[in-house]
Amino acid sequence: MSARMEVADIFRRHGEAYRQAHDGHLGRVERRTMSAIELCRTAELGGHVEGCRSCGAIRVAYNSCRNRHCPKCQGKACREWLAARQDELLPVAYFHVVFTLPAEIAAIAFQNKAAVYTILFKAAAETLRTIAADPGHLGAGIGLTAVLHSWGQNLTYRPHLHCICRAAASPSMEGVGSPAGRGSSCPCACCRAWVLPQIEQCGPIRAWIVDDTGFPKEASTR
Repeated sequence: MSARMEVADIFRRHGEAYRQAHDGHLGRVERRTMSAIELCRTAELGGHVEGCRSCGAIRVAYNSCRNRHCPKCQGKACREWLAARQDELLPVAYFHVVFTLPAEIAAIAFQNKAAVYTILFKAAAETLRTIAADPGHLGAGIGLTAVLHSWGQNLTYRPHLHCICRAAASPSMEGVGSPAGRGSSCPCACCRAWVLPQIEQCGPIRAWIVDDTGFPKEASTR
């Protein structure tokens, strides 16, 4: 075992106590994820024996969980994703903009993830592009990359998007680059007017409330 502490080590030591303490709040996905990480590369998942014909050395290698949330299993995929994004970078500066759902909408998103997350991505992109296209701000089109984070630093449910926006834009179809100085960058405006109508059009949704623990509880269904 590695000398450094890993997420799996923390889950194995404290996972059961945590699940018992938050029994009414953890869902099936969270429990399955914790279990997968705890069992990753242990005898519980089986394994195979590797041997060297030259020196006779034998090593037992246990199978990985391959859960998409496992930091050990997804380490290679993460590095490859970051490398691919690095290849897309242009020789310009970039701005970091964060869109966070308010608690009232986050409570709805907890049981309507696919619908609300899709709306959040579209709302963030439309907000940034609309403001950038305004001649009073930039007057041009921009490119951006958005990544969803569903939990905050205190491990409570807090859906938010991290958007990386180019500090340069294309004012015409010819693609002539136009630098966007700090004074003309897009402000992190509220996209409430775009989000709420879209949620209303989703049809029946399950409404939840967030209690003082930071975890949602079901309130009603409409």
